[in-house]
Amino acid sequence: MKYAHIDRIAGIPRQSFFLLGCRGTGKSTWLRAQFPRARWIDLLDEARYQHYLADPSLFAAELRACEPGSWVVVDEIQRLPQLLNDAHRFMESSRLRFALCGSSVRKLKRAGVNLLAGRAVRRVMHPFLAEEMGNQFDLEDALRHGLLPVVWASKSRAESLEAYALFYLQEEIQAESLVRNLPSFARFLPVCALCHGQTTNLANIARDAGVARNTVESYMEILQDTLLVFPVTGYEARLRVKERKLPKWYWTDPGIVRAMKHQTGPLTMEERASLFEGLVAQTLRAYGDYRRHHDGMFYWASGSPARQEVDFVLARGRELVAIEAKSGRTFQQKWCSGLRAMGELKAVRRRMLVYPAGPRLKTEDGIEAVSFQTFSQMLAADTLWP
Repeated sequence: MKYAHIDRIAGIPRQSFFLLGCRGTGKSTWLRAQFPRARWIDLLDEARYQHYLADPSLFAAELRACEPGSWVVVDEIQRLPQLLNDAHRFMESSRLRFALCGSSVRKLKRAGVNLLAGRAVRRVMHPFLAEEMGNQFDLEDALRHGLLPVVWASKSRAESLEAYALFYLQEEIQAESLVRNLPSFARFLPVCALCHGQTTNLANIARDAGVARNTVESYMEILQDTLLVFPVTGYEARLRVKERKLPKWYWTDPGIVRAMKHQTGPLTMEERASLFEGLVAQTLRAYGDYRRHHDGMFYWASGSPARQEVDFVLARGRELVAIEAKSGRTFQQKWCSGLRAMGELKAVRRRMLVYPAGPRLKTEDGIEAVSFQTFSQMLAADTLWP
C-alpha cells in the first residue's frame, strides 16, 4: 500500500497509552510497525471478540502468558471497554505496557477510562501531514480527496470516500447503536458538513435536518466522540469590543467533509475557502498533539459592526501567534484586516496569513504572507514562534 512507505511523525510513549483517531488514519498500520513483537489482540476479529464477550476471563488468561514488562496491543478497545479492568490490573501486577487503540471514545467514557488515570496517556493519530508525505503531497488533491491513509491507498479515491461515509453509518453508528434513528442521523450529516469552519447555529441545523435541537446536540457529541469533528473556541481578550464565544467546528479531513455531502467530484469555488481553512486547522491541531507545538488553539472575532475575524490564535505560555487562512491564489491586502485589528493585543508576537501558493511577502506593518508549503515547513522545523 502506498502509505506503508510514509513515515509518521507520531512518537511512542514509554508508558501505556490510548491511541485514538477516526477510522482510516492508519493507527493499526503504525502500531504493527512500531511494535512488531507485541502480543496483538484484535477485537475486529469477530471470533475473538465473541470469545471475550462470552468469557472475559480469556483476556486475563492471555495476559498471564505475556512476559513481564512486555507490550500488548489491543485494537478497537472501544468494542469491549470492560477489558480495561484487566489491563489496569496487569499494568500493576506484571508491569505490562498497553497500546490501546480505538476510533471512538464514547463507550470508553461510559466505561470509565479514569480507571487508568495516570497509567495510560492519550495520543491521537491524525490524517497525513505534508511533512510526512514529502514530495507526494499535493494540495489540490488533499483538498479534493483528503489525507486519510485508507483513501490514499485506494485506486479510486472518490469511491473510497463514498464507501467511507457508508461504512461510518453502518459500522460506527448502527453497529454500535449510537443513535436510535439512523435515517435522521443520515440527514443530519450533510447539513453539518455544510457548517465546516463556521460557528454552529444548532437551531438552523435542526431545522434543515428535520430533527429537534437537543437531538442535534447529541449528534454533534457523537461526531466529536468518534473523532470526526473538533471545536475551536473563541479567544477571550479584553479588547474594547465584545467578542463572540460560540465555538467554530471543523471536520478532521477535507475528504470526509466532501464524502458526507456526497460531493466527491472536482472542487467547486464555493467549497475551496472552507476546505482550505479546515486543512490549516487540522494541520495545526496535529502538530499540537504530536509535538506540543502550542498550548491552545482559538479563533478571534470582534463584536463590532465591522466584525473583524482571525481564523486561528495559537497560545504558547503568554505569547500568541495569529494566523489567517485564505484560499485565493493571489495575495490581497484586504485579507489582512482581521490580523491588523488583532494587532492591539500586546501578547501577539507574530501575525501570519497562509494562502495556497505564492511568494513569501511582508506588509509594512509586519504581517507575513506564506504559502501552505512554507507554512508546513515552518511547523515541521518549529520556527513559527519568533
